[in-house]
Amino acid sequence: MNSISKRLEQYTTKRPQEVLLVTVEIAQEQDQIAIFKGFSSSLMHSTAFDPDVPVLPDEAKILTIDRVASPYHPTSPSYIQQGLSWEAMEALLSEVGV
Repeated sequence: MNSISKRLEQYTTKRPQEVLLVTVEIAQEQDQIAIFKGFSSSLMHSTAFDPDVPVLPDEAKILTIDRVASPYHPTSPSYIQQGLSWEAMEALLSEVGV
């Protein structure tokens, strides 16, 4: 089974018109991760240059996921859906086969 991170990245390769903004808790610290066209980047912390180093580790607790229309404008995002739970996102992942 693919990791949560890989599944979300695969979702964005299948839906390149979307950006996922994932709010997570990693080691009791909150982070927001943008996932777009198969790549993840932290919006609050530095991101490793090596794409094999996961930005979203498996032990991260997903708090919410927002679906945003691409291109993403941080000052005025165009939300498709906000505040999705992991369970709701899993249904969307199944729709695209990841």
